[in-house]
Amino acid sequence: MTSETKAFRSDLLRLLDERGYIHQVTDAGALDALAAEQIVPGYIGFDATAPSLHVGSLVQIMMLRRLQQAGHKPIVVMGGGTTKVGDPSGKDESRRMLDDKAIADNIASIRTVFERLLDFGDGPTGAVMVDNDEWLSTLGYIELLRDVGPHFTINRMLTFDSVRLRLDREQPLTFLEFNYMILQAYDFVELARRYGCRLQMGGSDQWGNIVNGLELGRRLEGRELFGLTTPLLTTADGAKMGKTAGGAVWLNDDQLPAYDFWQYWRNCDDRDVGRFLRLFTDLPLDEIARLEALEGAAINDAKIVLANEVTRLVRGEDAARAAESTARETFAGSGAGEDLPTLAVGEEGMRIGAVLTELGFTASNGEAKRKLAEGAVRIEGEPVDDPSFVLAPGDGATLRLSLGKKKHALITR
Repeated sequence: MTSETKAFRSDLLRLLDERGYIHQVTDAGALDALAAEQIVPGYIGFDATAPSLHVGSLVQIMMLRRLQQAGHKPIVVMGGGTTKVGDPSGKDESRRMLDDKAIADNIASIRTVFERLLDFGDGPTGAVMVDNDEWLSTLGYIELLRDVGPHFTINRMLTFDSVRLRLDREQPLTFLEFNYMILQAYDFVELARRYGCRLQMGGSDQWGNIVNGLELGRRLEGRELFGLTTPLLTTADGAKMGKTAGGAVWLNDDQLPAYDFWQYWRNCDDRDVGRFLRLFTDLPLDEIARLEALEGAAINDAKIVLANEVTRLVRGEDAARAAESTARETFAGSGAGEDLPTLAVGEEGMRIGAVLTELGFTASNGEAKRKLAEGAVRIEGEPVDDPSFVLAPGDGATLRLSLGKKKHALITR
């Protein structure tokens, strides 16, 4: 079903609805009744293809946080097993295969963000993190075909977007990837057996996979399971969350400086402020209503609140405070700010266009040349328009580079 404005009995669905997380629910009435009567363990799966998740995954992590805030049990499923297969959803090509050590290292790195946002423990609502490699790698191929295979028809599998869109674009879809939806469905059944899990949540692109899982649970064991998806999350201008011209907006500290993370939220579109405050912060709804009603230059105050709150949740109090301080110093022109991104160019230096692209301030050297020609680039406050200009700080010296009013970096030897 599609989410409708209604009075939910349970704190869980009321909270998710008020904050804007609900797009589809398989049986909202039954899930609402269950959540009003007992603790509901619910899960979301995350594949471990990199050392960090990016901002596009933050809405899913926040859903698990809301689940716990409403008195239920979040289960974080790391896809140590499914990462070896690859989710074809939204992909034009097969993903790079990772070995066991790389996957394990990625999971250990990703866990650090979850530990900030969820309370892990042995209690009834304590969060748990599990790796689906525990059960997927022990499955016998014949056993899987015999016990699970009969519940999936090729006809139906070909109708799912993750498969159909790849075939429509005449892009290869390997038999390995074709099996991803079967393994994800099996995850739901295994989690129901091990943890009493009743709910799977995810983005709207996962609806088909989620429905597969709850149907498999019903057919194999007569279990009543539920699915819930969030709306497709894009910015007001239609861009996908978590991507910028400079690359992915990573959640982990060692993948993206706190200042850049803070700036991503500070620079959001005015139209996104209220929605992002509801989804990505714990601020009360009446305070969010006040902030999103600000107009003109005052909306920038709301953006600073947004940047501070999200950075505090994901990176910690110290990181949020340092990032805001750096921004204030930079925009006031009173100093460089210690938290700015830094690039070492070596003794020989580096051409200004290459520096801009290396920092992620421009997507290409061609874009860098255009920005230089527009007079948007400054070194220590002085405009630079020559693409052949070489940045070569002296030994121990630091130069401040700016692109427009919002992008700043320190250049060292």
